[in-house]
Formats: sequence, C-alpha cells, structure tokens
Amino acid sequence: MNKFYLGALLVIISAACFGIMPLLALTAYAGGVSVPTLLFWRFVLAALIFFAYLLVMCKRFNLTRNNLFSLFLLGGVLYTLQSSTYFSSVKFIQPSLAVLIFYTYPILVVILSFLIEKERLTKQTLASIILCISGLIMVLGTSLGEIRWPGVLLAFAAALVYSLYNILGNRVVKQLPPVVATAFVCLFASVSFSVIGLVQGGINYNFSWSVWLAVLGISFFSTIVALLTYFAGMELIGAGKASILSTMEPVVTILCSAILLHERLTLLQGMGGMAVLLGAILVVSARKPAEGEKNTEVSEKYS
Repeated sequence: MNKFYLGALLVIISAACFGIMPLLALTAYAGGVSVPTLLFWRFVLAALIFFAYLLVMCKRFNLTRNNLFSLFLLGGVLYTLQSSTYFSSVKFIQPSLAVLIFYTYPILVVILSFLIEKERLTKQTLASIILCISGLIMVLGTSLGEIRWPGVLLAFAAALVYSLYNILGNRVVKQLPPVVATAFVCLFASVSFSVIGLVQGGINYNFSWSVWLAVLGISFFSTIVALLTYFAGMELIGAGKASILSTMEPVVTILCSAILLHERLTLLQGMGGMAVLLGAILVVSARKPAEGEKNTEVSEKYS
C-alpha cells in the first residue's frame, strides 16, 4: 500500500477508536462505574501495555528529574483534569455535543499561545476562530432550555485544560519518544485516579462482564490502539496531515450516537458542528507549516 494512504488509514483508525470512547463510557456508567474508577482502569491497563511494549522492543530512554516532573504535571495533573471533565460531561449531555464542544480546543490553543507565547495571529487563524465560535453558538443556541449546562461547562473545561496540556507538552517532551512519554503520562494519570477513587470510596472491580468489556474497550481500543496507530500514521504522513485527519473523531462519535443511541442533531446544530470542525481544520493547517511537518509532539492526541 502507498505510504501516504497507509498513514492516512492508520490515523483514521485512531480517530475511530477515540470516537467510540464516549459511547463505551456511557455503557460503563450504566453498569454503576464511577468516573474515577473507569479512568483508573483505563490508564493503569494502558500503562502496563505501553511499558510491556517498551520492554519487549528494548526501547532505551533517559529521563532527567525535570522530565519526570514535567510528565507528572502532564499526566498526573492536566490529563487527569481533562479526562475527568470530558468523561463527566457525557453524563449530562449527548456524546455528540460533548465532542463538538471539546473540539474547540485547537482554537483555545491558538488563543492561549497568543497570550502566553506571543504567537502571531494570521488572518486564516482569526477567520478560524470566528468560524468555530459561530458554529458553537449554532450548536448550543438552538435549544438553550433543553441543554444541561453542567455538561457544557465540563466539556468546555476539558477543551481548556487540554489546550494547556498541548502548550506545556510541546515545551517539555519534544526530546522524548512519543510512546515513552505516553507510557509515563498514563502511569501518572492512573496514580492520580487511584488517589481520587480511594478518597471517594475506593476503586471498584466487581463489574458485570458487559461493563468490563466497555472498560477494556476504552483502555485497549480508545487508548492503546488509538495512540499507537496515531503515532504510526503521523510518522508516515507528518503531524500536520495527521492532526487534520484526526478531526474525523467527532464525526465517528456523532454517527455512532445516531446509530446506537438514536441521537439526532437538528439541522442548525449539524451546520454548527460542521463549522466547528472546519474551524479546527483551518486553524491546524494554518499553524503546522510554521512548526514543521515532522516533529515529535506527544501532546497532539490525547482525547
């Protein structure tokens, strides 16, 4: 298979695996699983697999004390907050709405980069911001009385924290192989969720087989497979094209929600969703040439 098509296929597989995650989470919640318990099992199982992979592949890496602190900050604090708020949001609102709100994060990255790192805002970037905000207003503004605002705020908080995660991650982990950084991020996230779970009454493991399938699905498909295929695809086609193709994720979530949960977006919400995704694509395509097509970003994909 052509190198580009193989890379594109791998990134699309990654987006599909991430896209089914909110639906698997709903299945786990229906079986009585709490958010900290679900995320503890997600990350502890993923960390075990990633470290086993590094051991089998004999991957060598050197970590400084600063590297470890940065990875703890990324996984044990920021990614813990992002995962908690995103997974909690689908308890209040449709997965399709949650993922569309979350996908405002590229816009937030640009705004925060402008405020923190003094990055220049181009005309295309400004147009992307306006398009994304307009789309979000269309998505939320059609049924203000019906939308449960705690879910909206949680999804937006997830996008904001993920934006901070991206900015910090791009600063501190470029010198590490993506799989190494991912393994430690998952490890530190699992430690954080174990503490949160114990404080809230303990980590449960006494689930039905159907609930365990959902938990294992999130850990294996929506974390391990999703990240490995994304990184493999990015190596073949570059970070810029991979980032753009990864916007297939909300499309997968919306389609699966429509098929499995019989959720429907209104016409105006659908148009707003398309505007949000188009804004995300435009802002990613506007930034990537300046950053370089090939890089070692590990913060690019951690839904």
